[in-house]
This record gives sequence, structure tokens and C-alpha cells, in this order.
Amino acid sequence: MKRFALCAVVSPMSFASFAQAQRLTLGNVAMAGAIACALFRAASGQAPLTLVGTIGLPNVEGRIDHLAVDEDSQRLYVAALGNNTVEVLDLKSNRHLKSVPGFREPQGIAVASGEKVVAVANGQGDGVQFMASGDYHPIKSVRLGDDSDNVRYDLAAKRLFVGFGGGAIAAISPIDGQVFGEARLSGHPESFQLERSGPRVFVNVPDSDQIAVIDRAAMKAVATWPVVGARANFPMALDEANHRIFVGCRRPARVLIYDTATGKQSAAFDIVGDTDDLFYDAARKRLYISGGEGFLDVFQEQATNHFTRAGHVATAAGARTSLFVATLARLYLAVPHRGGQKAEIRIYEVH
Repeated sequence: MKRFALCAVVSPMSFASFAQAQRLTLGNVAMAGAIACALFRAASGQAPLTLVGTIGLPNVEGRIDHLAVDEDSQRLYVAALGNNTVEVLDLKSNRHLKSVPGFREPQGIAVASGEKVVAVANGQGDGVQFMASGDYHPIKSVRLGDDSDNVRYDLAAKRLFVGFGGGAIAAISPIDGQVFGEARLSGHPESFQLERSGPRVFVNVPDSDQIAVIDRAAMKAVATWPVVGARANFPMALDEANHRIFVGCRRPARVLIYDTATGKQSAAFDIVGDTDDLFYDAARKRLYISGGEGFLDVFQEQATNHFTRAGHVATAAGARTSLFVATLARLYLAVPHRGGQKAEIRIYEVH
């Protein structure tokens, strides 16, 4: 309430006169006020993201893929795909701890913190490799097939889910590597998200221009939703409380919003190009989108499914993967070595 009052007092156009000038209906006044406040905050220089530090990735070359955090130990794990390593960073001291070799194009990564295991999915070779989160020694491998990619951990069920191959999601035990089942898909899965209050998995399948819905109890696809108006649907974020998913597309660069109750698209808007990660910040009603064309986009929700760009932060070419950690109010961006730009993780504080 105090923040709203401050905005109303110092705004050059009062809330009432703004509404009258625009001939707004009563239902639109609240939305107009939110937009006016957002414009004032932008004009006053308060940015939604502030760069507060960097952590170098020494001797890391090539493309950098996904990131995962162990919040218990404050460790950040980075899948350095082009370097065939996993980089381990200490978030308490913001320093590089270790470069772990022995992987073949590491792409996806997840931490099963209760089991003290880090699961790394490889684009080639052994499928998923497990390493100990304490001293990073290898534990076991689970052969799934080439192009093992995104990894998610279901803490309640104590199962890892891994997308791989020409089209499948596997459910794996982080304890002994047992494969509980595989759900077949029509193409290679990219980003996917797990419901917490239900059994569904929402999966981007860009080769088929669709979103697949998997029942993870039965481990089978139960529905497919067409992706229209854009293609190359790679990243995805889930807002379970409001029954929607956000799907990032590259051709053209757009976010599509889907209703998870109906499977229908409800909104769309343009974003930064070449995105590979996007995150929904439920507390602040924002989307953070990292794009390889060299920008971080921040979109603020002003009304249901109505998002406006609140930030367009210049980064570096190829910096398209990132990780938002809500509990730390931080966004971590992976920047590859290109020309004079060294490989590093950039740390942004979320305001």
C-alpha cells in the first residue's frame, strides 16, 4: 500500500486524471494504475535486474548448456557442453571450486540433494551419469541412448526424469539407477516441467510442433497440444497455481501461454531471440528470458496474461542459458567464451 501511495503522489499525472483522460472504464482503472506505477519505477531508474557479480569459468571453451543449484550446500553446477566438463561453483563466496571431467557433451543437470547425487545427461555416450555432490566422484551411469538432454527431479517421488533420443522421457531412481519406465513421444523432448499437485509432465516437442502431456504415474503420453503461430518451442516454465505454461519459441521469437486445464493457447508476445531458458517468478509475477542474441528480457504481468517488457538487459552473444533461484532472488546467466569475452557466470539480483 505504501508503494502504491508513493507512486500516486509523485506521478506527473494523477491516477484519477489519467483515468479520466483515457476515458477508462472502472474495470480498467486498476490496470492503468499498475502500468503508470511501472512506468514511474522505470523512469526513476529502478531496474528489475542488477548485475551484482561474476564467477569466472577458467579454461572453459565452447557452448554452455543448463545449470542446476544445490540450495543446501549453495553449489551451482554448470553443464559445459563444449568443454565436456561440469563446473562447480560456490555461491556463498562466488568462486569457482572445481572442473569435473569425464562427460560427453553434458546438457541437462539436476540435483537430488536428499540423495547427495548430481545427475548429468550427456548428448553422447553414457546417457545419464551420477556423481556424488560431496566430492564429485562418479557413482554410476544409466544408458538411455544418445542425446540425453533435460533432467528434472521429483522430490516427493524420489525420481529423476530425463528426456532423450528420438522421443522419450525416462523415470530413474537416483539411488540405484533403476529405470522405472519410458514414455514415448513423437520427437526429441526439449524442456519439460513437472506438476507438483498432480501427475502430469508438460513436454516441448519442437520436431512435431507440439506440447505433449505425460502421465508420470503410468509413464505414457495422454494428450498433445499443437503449437501454432511460432515454431522451435524449446524452453518452458510452469505456473501451476494459475494453470498455465509459458513456452519459449525461436521462429519467430515469442512466448506462447497455454491454459493447462484446456490445452488452449491464451496469449502470445514477442521476446529476445534464440532463447533456451525462461523462468516464471510467481512472487513478482514476472518472466525472465535469456536469449543467445545477447539480451535478458524481463516481462511484468500487468493483468491476467497481459505482460509488458520491464527490462531488456544487454548481455553477450551466445548467453542463452540461465537459472533463476527464487529463494536466493538471483538469476545466474551462462556466458560462453567468444573473442575477448571469457566464459563466466553472471549473477543478477532480482528486485
